[in-house]
Amino acid sequence: MSEPDLNLLLTLEALLAEGSVAGAARRLRLSPSAMSRSLARLRAATGDPLLVRAGRGLVPSPRALALRERIGPLMQDARAALQPAAPVQLDRLAREFVLRTREGFVENFGAALLSRVTAEAPRVRLRFVAKPDKDSAPLRDGSVDLETGVVSETSGPELRTQALFRDRLVGVVRQGHPLSLGPLTPERYADGRHVAVERRAGQAGRAGPLDQALGAAGLQRSVAVTVTGFTQALALARDTDLIATVPERHTGHLRNGLHSFALPLALDAFTVSMLWHPRMEADAAHRWLRACVRDACAT
Repeated sequence: MSEPDLNLLLTLEALLAEGSVAGAARRLRLSPSAMSRSLARLRAATGDPLLVRAGRGLVPSPRALALRERIGPLMQDARAALQPAAPVQLDRLAREFVLRTREGFVENFGAALLSRVTAEAPRVRLRFVAKPDKDSAPLRDGSVDLETGVVSETSGPELRTQALFRDRLVGVVRQGHPLSLGPLTPERYADGRHVAVERRAGQAGRAGPLDQALGAAGLQRSVAVTVTGFTQALALARDTDLIATVPERHTGHLRNGLHSFALPLALDAFTVSMLWHPRMEADAAHRWLRACVRDACAT
């Protein structure tokens, strides 16, 4: 069975509204002969004359009258579907957004973000999920709406990104630790015992920017223990003499009560961004969410 020509709906709407072939032709800017051909196709498609001669005019058949009740709302819906989306009504928006972030994001930016969301869209729910890797599949398949992190070569090339803030690595030790006293040199930093953070298996032995900077200075740190997250690293630094090295802004609240110091090494700062899939680019509610995240991270 062949697909129906949906253009005939526009023709039918004009014919039923005008009650004449000539009037419908003027309305659609067609010639009367083209409109007559379209009416013939409508009759063939519906198996009904639709408009029949009555004196010098045309009158609708019972089938045409029944279609008139349906065609109006149908065409209104079609026109609305092809218009730009209406501005989102935040006070009525009922939706759950899933955000994938590393630990420290909720602790440092979650309260400001939630305050803004609750004030503007009280029916919106946020769900934060862990980010164990840089796999872009959750953004592609729609299980995650928005992600934060450092854009890298492994990030999906089609993803949209926007910078949130600049960050840098800092050293962290307990209060009263020897490194909290006196001048800090690369040698003193490297000579301590360190807790390393590896997000996933298989990273062991890979030199990151920190170890590369130490190597360039002819130094190597002694890693006493390896953990998978910043919270674990900072917990160990809090109660031992271990040195943790973590992102400064991303762990602001997590470092409360600890001594933080700038690294005595030439290390570049890095940019933390938010990432989303292109299909969400024009979604009004998603645009609002992105603005909320951007503003929360700017405080």
